Amino acid sequence: MSGDSDDTAALGPLDIGRVMAALPHRYPMLLVDRVEAIVPDRSIRAVKAVTINEGFFQGHFPGRPIMPGVLIVEALAQAAGVLAVESLGLAGSGKLVYFMAIENAKFRRPVEPGVLLHLDVEFVQKRSSVCKFAGKAAIDGQTVAEASFTAMIADPPEA
Repeated sequence: MSGDSDDTAALGPLDIGRVMAALPHRYPMLLVDRVEAIVPDRSIRAVKAVTINEGFFQGHFPGRPIMPGVLIVEALAQAAGVLAVESLGLAGSGKLVYFMAIENAKFRRPVEPGVLLHLDVEFVQKRSSVCKFAGKAAIDGQTVAEASFTAMIADPPEA
């Protein structure tokens, strides 16, 4: 997260109940366990506890469990979703945050079970319904993945 200072105060931590109020995702697709800090309209720092109990480790890869890169990017996007919903005051509104684009995704090292994956995401651009973000995932201060992505805030599809 950027080191810029202004009058915007950080919020947090936000527990899993507040995360679930901001996101529609549920097990097994909820990939944000806690928000350590959020600066509305600016940035978020969230955590995903990566455990061997995750279903994807059964097949990715037996004998050498590694979190799929696409799920690391999804965790970053979910953190961005919490940032957007909290910044725009949309928690509980039913609005969804949809991926529109993923760019410049880079994977630096494998993510194995038993770690805390720190998810740092910043707004790059914010408009009324489309937002651009930059995110980094890190373990013990070392970046393991990064990506830029665009998302749209919209009503859910009609049933």
